[in-house]
Amino acid sequence: MKRAVVAILFLCIGWSCSSSDAADIKEDDDEVIVTPPPVDEIVYDETGCLYTSYTNLVMAGYQGWFAAQGDDSNRGWYHYQNPKCGGFFPGCSSIDMWPDMSEYTEKYVTPFKYEDGSDAYLYSPYDESSIDLHFKWMKENNIDGVHMQRFVVEIHSSNPKGKRHFNKVLANALKAAKKYDRAISVMYDLSGCDSQKVAYLEQDWNELVQEFNLFDNVEHPTYLRHNGKPLMSIWGVGFNDNRKYTTIDVDRLVGKLKGPRNKVSIMLGVPYYWRTFGNDTENNQGLHNLIKKVDIIMPWAVGRYNSPSSYNADNVYQDIRWAEYNKVDYVPLVFPGFTWGNLQQTPEKYHDIPRLRGDFLWRQVAGAKLSGAKSLYVAMFDEVDEGTAIYKVKRNKEVPLNGYGPTNEENRFKYVGIEDDLDSDYYLWLTGQAANWFHGEGSYSINKPNRQ
Repeated sequence: MKRAVVAILFLCIGWSCSSSDAADIKEDDDEVIVTPPPVDEIVYDETGCLYTSYTNLVMAGYQGWFAAQGDDSNRGWYHYQNPKCGGFFPGCSSIDMWPDMSEYTEKYVTPFKYEDGSDAYLYSPYDESSIDLHFKWMKENNIDGVHMQRFVVEIHSSNPKGKRHFNKVLANALKAAKKYDRAISVMYDLSGCDSQKVAYLEQDWNELVQEFNLFDNVEHPTYLRHNGKPLMSIWGVGFNDNRKYTTIDVDRLVGKLKGPRNKVSIMLGVPYYWRTFGNDTENNQGLHNLIKKVDIIMPWAVGRYNSPSSYNADNVYQDIRWAEYNKVDYVPLVFPGFTWGNLQQTPEKYHDIPRLRGDFLWRQVAGAKLSGAKSLYVAMFDEVDEGTAIYKVKRNKEVPLNGYGPTNEENRFKYVGIEDDLDSDYYLWLTGQAANWFHGEGSYSINKPNRQ
């Protein structure tokens, strides 16, 4: 008696199935083998899309996680406040740098003051006008756009306030991206996740695609495409810091997101030493197997070197060679500096990685470009918590006080700024120069360009 193998059911969505789609059936003495027909990859109409590839683009990460006391998010001073010391008041803050507030139309008075006794104000990305201003700065400086961060622990169904916040920030950003012709994409951050929350990402992504009509060329002509598909990113796989999820969890997620028809392109955020399984990376061949399944890899470089001399461009060069051989695109990360004295409540951490008037950033830009990189990820557009922000921030001599005495020097904690001889938009400008170079415009070299 012959045994029938379980039949395989498949669904053709939006496609008619012709006779050539029929299953291949083979029979032998013991069983009937049913081989499912090949499934064609989904093909998107990209008519009207302004960004059909990440190649030659310079884009930044956009946190968007701040909230202000009095805005409509009802989250208080979220992400400006510091849980380690219990709030947002002199001597207690999570941010090291202070945004230049001179151009914002919606401002919120803070508990902090300047040396002359005047109030210090901050913005909220929950307000449409604030994100509109940020995208205006991107356009003015020729920065191609941003990857909108979406922290899974923040947008999980168990955190309705967080999900509401990030949905509103994304709505603001999509509108501004269209207005200013800037590229935009969604980037998920797995920090703090467990296996269940990693799996939840698929549900949230499907909700976003439907709720925002993300793939509509008319409504969102600047949503970033790559390899013929809308691009989304997943950050945080392969690190050896005892995370509560595994590479297998992320591999399974990638399979579901792409599906049999390869529905999306995926950029994967991996540790800096992913290629050699060194330092920050788990020793797991499964990570390389996963990388080969995605479209782009982006190694996390923040904190992996701390000066122009300690930056090793050969690491990028070797990464690119591996990626080319394995047919995966590669986007290196660059960052302007690092400071987190207030976030860590450790004054020794102020200017932990000095900016050096842009020399540190430009050394990475030039190293990536001369090593053969075709695109960049800049960390970050608005990250004042760890001092990697490229948008307009106060200079050292202009920041508010962060203590109870008349000057910062008389207090343990302080705010820090960019160099006093630079304009507040200097790092926007310098990032724009990097974009020009990657666009093939102008003449650039390992030497930092001079601003006239």
